[in-house]
Amino acid sequence: MPLVPGLPPDPRPAPSRASQRGLDWFIFFLADVQTGFGPFVAVYLTTQKWTQVEIGFVLSIGGIVGLLGQIPGGAIVDAARSERLVAGLAVAAIGFSALAYAVWPIFPVVTAAATLHALASCVLGPAIAAISLGLVGPLAIGERLGRNARYASLGNGSAAALMGVCGYLLSSRSVFLVTFVLAIPTLLSLARIRGKEIDVAQCHGALAREAPDVAATSVFQLLRQRPLLIFAGSVLLFQLANAAMLPLMAGVVTTRSSQWAPVLIAACIIVPQAIVALTSPSVGRKAQIWGRRPLLLLAFAALAIRGLLFATVSDPYLLVLVQVFDGITAAVLSVMVPLIVADVAFGSGHFNLAQGVVGTATGIGASLSTVLAGYASDRFGSAMAFTGLAAVAALGLAMIWLFMPETRRTPA
Repeated sequence: MPLVPGLPPDPRPAPSRASQRGLDWFIFFLADVQTGFGPFVAVYLTTQKWTQVEIGFVLSIGGIVGLLGQIPGGAIVDAARSERLVAGLAVAAIGFSALAYAVWPIFPVVTAAATLHALASCVLGPAIAAISLGLVGPLAIGERLGRNARYASLGNGSAAALMGVCGYLLSSRSVFLVTFVLAIPTLLSLARIRGKEIDVAQCHGALAREAPDVAATSVFQLLRQRPLLIFAGSVLLFQLANAAMLPLMAGVVTTRSSQWAPVLIAACIIVPQAIVALTSPSVGRKAQIWGRRPLLLLAFAALAIRGLLFATVSDPYLLVLVQVFDGITAAVLSVMVPLIVADVAFGSGHFNLAQGVVGTATGIGASLSTVLAGYASDRFGSAMAFTGLAAVAALGLAMIWLFMPETRRTPA
C-alpha cells in the first residue's frame, strides 16, 4: 500500500477550546500520575525491607509486560468505540495500582499492581495519540502532538518536585498516596474533552471510502510497509544509543564528584525537560513546513554529538550543558514518533496498532541499551562505552538519511 500523498481537507469545525484545554490538562496530570512509578518504587520497597532480588523481579515484570503489551494495547484502542473510556479505565487502574503499593506492600499484591500498571500504560499512549488525531485530524496533528509533549514535560517536572518533597517531609509511602489522589484531576480533565468532537474513524486512522478497500485496510499490508519498518528500526537504534546514556553518565558523575552528584544529576534531568516544554510545539509546526526527515536527522545528529561529548568531557559541571542535546532529541522524538506513524498508517484504520509496533521497537532498544552499555563500560571503560553509543546513533542517522522516505502529508 503506497503512502497517500494528500488528504481531503477536514470539513468538520475545529475542536472547541474546552476540549483542547481538557486534553492539555489530562496529559499534564497523567504525567504526574506516571512519575510516581519511576525510581520511587525502588526507594519505597527498600524501606519496606524488600531484597534487591525481589525489587528487581517486580521491576522486570513491569518491563516485560509493558514490552509484550505494546501491539495488543494498540489493537485494543483501534477496536474501541470510545478512546476516552479506554483512557479513563486505564487511569483508574493505575490509580488503584498506586493505592495497592501504599496500603499493602507485600510481594503478591505489588507484583499484581506492577502488572496492572504496565498493562494500563500499554493502552494509554495509543489512546492519547488517538484522541489527539480524532480531535484535530491528520493535517493539524503535528502541532497538537507538540502541545502534548509540552504538557507531559511540565507534568513530569512538577510531579518529580512534588513527590520528592512529599517523600522527604512525610515518607516514601506518601508518593503512592499522592499518585492515587492525582488520578482524580486526571479523570476530571479527561471528562472535559467533548466526546462528540472526537471523530472515531480518525482516531483509528481510517478514511471514509465509497467502497471497502480490503488491501488498504489489511493489517498484513500495513506491517509490510517499508516506511513503517524503516522507522521502527531507526527508533530501535535511537533507544539503543539513548537509554543508557544518562544512567551511565550518572555513574561517572558520582565517581568524579560524589558530594554534588545528586544535584548535578537532577540538573541533567531538568534541563532536557525544560527544552522539551519550550520547543515541542515549534517542532510540530516545523514538521509540517520542513517535513519529517530534516528533524529526524537533527535528533540523531544531536544524540551522536551528545555521546561523543560524554566520552571526552571530564568536568562534571559541563556535562549538564551537554544535556541540552538530550533536550533537542527528546523534543523531536516525542513529536515525531506518533506523527510519522500517523503519516504512514492513516487510511489503514490501524493507526494504534502501528504505534504498538514502534513502541515494541522502542522497548527492545531501551532494554538492550543498558545491558550492552554496562558491559562495555565495565570491560573497556566509560569513554569507550559512550563512543559506542554515539556510533549506534550515527548508524541510525545513516539509516534515516539513506532509506527513510519523507512521509509528510498535505491537503489534496
